[in-house]
Formats: sequence, C-alpha cells, structure tokens
Amino acid sequence: MAAVRRIVIDVLKPHDPPLLTFTDQLAEIAGVDGVTSSLIELDQEVQNVKVTFEGDDLDFEAIEKTIEHLGGSVHSVDQVACGDAVVTDRRTLQDG
Repeated sequence: MAAVRRIVIDVLKPHDPPLLTFTDQLAEIAGVDGVTSSLIELDQEVQNVKVTFEGDDLDFEAIEKTIEHLGGSVHSVDQVACGDAVVTDRRTLQDG
C-alpha cells in the first residue's frame, strides 16, 4: 500500500479544547509533520473544522482516535494524497 502523505478531514468538535490546543495535540501524533485547522462554522455547542494533515506515512486510525479522545468526531474524509509525492490539484476545463 502506498504511503498516505496528506489527509483533509471535516471534523465536528466541541468548543473545548480551543482550536489552538486541539491542533497542537493533533500535531503530536506520530508520523504527522504538520497540521492546519480552519474554522468553517461555529454554533453554540460545536465547531465545524477543516483539518489538513501532512507527513511521510500518516496513520488515519491514530488520527481518528486522537480526534475522538479530544471530544471530536470525523464527519468526512475530503481529500487523500498517497504515493511518493503530494500532487497539487490543478483546475481543468471541466471545473468550469
């Protein structure tokens, strides 16, 4: 199986821990080189967050387990990059 190098996940999380603490904890997962979290939507009880992970060989199960330990849940996996290199999406004529 090819190494997973990038995963973009839609996460639903409570307000606590704060986004900075949440992201810092995710960055501590073995194999994760970097994490970016972006607040997408905020309501009175939860936050919808887009989380992007990059590394040489990401372990999705470890990522999901840590998110759940922090009180969040994976809503969807929105992008995955596998192989020797991360390929950047390029717009095509079909994208309109």
